[in-house]
Amino acid sequence: MHPAPLPVSHPAADPATGPGWDAQQVLAQLRQHAATLGFSQIGVAGVDLSSAEPHLLQWLSDGFHGEMHYMTSHGLKRARPAELVPGTVSVITARMDYLPVSAPEGWQAVEWARLARPEAATVSVYARGRDYHKVLRTRLQKLADHLGTLIGPFGHRAFTDSAPVMEVELASRSGLGWRGKHTLLLSREVGSTFFLGEIFVDVALPLTEPETAHCGTCQACMDICPTQAIIGEKKVDARRCISYLTIEHGGPIPEALRPLMGNRIYGCDDCQLICPWNKFSARARLPDFDVRPALDGPDLLTLWAWDEATFLRLTEGSPIRRIGFAKWQRNLAVAMGNALRVLPG
Repeated sequence: MHPAPLPVSHPAADPATGPGWDAQQVLAQLRQHAATLGFSQIGVAGVDLSSAEPHLLQWLSDGFHGEMHYMTSHGLKRARPAELVPGTVSVITARMDYLPVSAPEGWQAVEWARLARPEAATVSVYARGRDYHKVLRTRLQKLADHLGTLIGPFGHRAFTDSAPVMEVELASRSGLGWRGKHTLLLSREVGSTFFLGEIFVDVALPLTEPETAHCGTCQACMDICPTQAIIGEKKVDARRCISYLTIEHGGPIPEALRPLMGNRIYGCDDCQLICPWNKFSARARLPDFDVRPALDGPDLLTLWAWDEATFLRLTEGSPIRRIGFAKWQRNLAVAMGNALRVLPG
């Protein structure tokens, strides 16, 4: 199903008379309100992403998207916001930090220590709290509602990892950061531990300046990847990526990749843990991303003992619930097999 044209709840302003509002002042006020909603930064991008199309087409042609067939279902509309959602003129991009408040200084060392304990279960940091889709979607809509109070009726549609949107491309063009060699967005202020969201709008807002890249010659993320899924700068073969394998991939995990997964049962943070920029990671502004007790340092056997009812109860409102109980047990089985190979006795 294709996204519908931008909804407008009231008649739009007459274009012949102009907008009747100061665009820069509106953007400044929108930034202030975004902060009250838990967003750490917003920007504005245009809709011409044509320079990103060749890379996207080549990546898809190489089959690096694996079983994520939805990546191809919309053709080049992914790189053409005004075709994906007719009427779009500008895209508001938003960043929301997710590192839990409880994360200690030097939190990366804590995560490396967890990965070194075969009997421990490692869930990606972003997934230990509430489902970010739910959090961002609600707050993006509130941000759009506030924009309506500033400029009057306008058409809009909000997205957060929920449609064929080139999130990182839009975010980098709007100044939220730059695309790292691991393909995630990086910021000099906060590293990469944040979520992205977008609001497609049918009004022209002032574009914010893009950020330049600051990875230099560093390729720590490429070197550390357990499965060597980062096959080139800004190029990931999802079929080898542990995040893809534990979340998106259906069926058995390829045998050759199982030992490389270690105790990672949902997602993988290695390329972020090793990144020097993440020494600046900011703590979440919202309690939604606090670590759930059931996911606060569990061991594999404890999680394996869950039946489906327990899984559904303890992952309610969590992104983990999306993979279902069968995948959850599959991932645990791989991790326990890896633990048996290395633990004594």
